[in-house]
Amino acid sequence: MKFAVIGGTGLIGSKVVEALTTAGHEAVPHARSTGVDLRTGEGLARALAGADVVIDATQSPTADAAAADFFRAATGNLLATAEEAAVRHAVLLSIVGVDRAPGLGYYRAKVVQEELFKTGAVPYSIVRATQFFEYIEEIMSWTTEGDIVRLPTTLLQPMATADAARSVAGIAAGPALHGIQDVAGPDVLSLAELGRITVASRGDGRTVLRDDTAGPFAVAPEGALTVSEGAHISPTHYRDWLAV
Repeated sequence: MKFAVIGGTGLIGSKVVEALTTAGHEAVPHARSTGVDLRTGEGLARALAGADVVIDATQSPTADAAAADFFRAATGNLLATAEEAAVRHAVLLSIVGVDRAPGLGYYRAKVVQEELFKTGAVPYSIVRATQFFEYIEEIMSWTTEGDIVRLPTTLLQPMATADAARSVAGIAAGPALHGIQDVAGPDVLSLAELGRITVASRGDGRTVLRDDTAGPFAVAPEGALTVSEGAHISPTHYRDWLAV
């Protein structure tokens, strides 16, 4: 099968390409650096020509209210071009909890993007992943002052991007779900605890303090960013990933 991976040069997209290639498929990465611009539609027809499946692993360039406008334009262009190219399956990488955390502007924008996939003409699958291990230190940086990191007790169920990529690749290679599949890591931990584990592993000298007002994830309702029954649970534990 031939796959067009939009956002295929990024952190998760590149791993999706790798997983598909390892499985014996033809997976072609596309991004602005390869001449594909979702906002304008430039290069999309060429990118999707002959593709059986398109995977959207892109991110908005901003995390504020403008993200919804980006997704309306970008997703509209992508799905219209996919329909014209007779693509048989469109797969969207989304985020667990987008419909349960209205206080997070980027999550509201992802809901807009998901609705476009659901109402489009191309058979679709939506893969919602939890936060990636690779982003934990970035999240910590948002609320770090000097050697103090303030983090809330908001529960996360993070996962390795490599595990998420394999899930996306597996779903993309199968029939369209016409629905949503959640994927997550094996452990539910508070963001404050994740911070303490990270600091201890890195030995960087910072102190993590609990602050249930710190950072954007503090506004997420209890349990909104974790999964329930029916989710696919990946094998990699955060402590093991840090130790590699």
